[in-house]
Amino acid sequence: MRVRAVRGATQLEEDSVDEMRLAVVDLLTTLFQENEISTDDLVSILFTATPDIHSDFPAAAARTLDLGSIPLICAQEIDVAAALPRVVRVLVHAYSNRSHGEIKHIYRRGAAALRKDIAQ
Repeated sequence: MRVRAVRGATQLEEDSVDEMRLAVVDLLTTLFQENEISTDDLVSILFTATPDIHSDFPAAAARTLDLGSIPLICAQEIDVAAALPRVVRVLVHAYSNRSHGEIKHIYRRGAAALRKDIAQ
């Protein structure tokens, strides 16, 4: 098995704790299912959030998925004019037998506009 990086993003409808939880859990659940990643496969997860998100940390939402033993970290995206608002991005590092080309990067909700070439 090799360590692979899996990208993804989601857009919150509003900046609230409940919406953060719904969006992040949906993103991670889909990403794990589509790439057949279990908790034991995970190495670490890096989250970024656009500067307009203040309600909660994406990692706090992720911990509701029983990821307490996985290293999680949050950072702020750079503030680019006209960028899509309320976006949480994720970079998951996990062990996988898949090749780079077999990895499914997941873009949900409004964030699908960020990568129309690979969005679900």
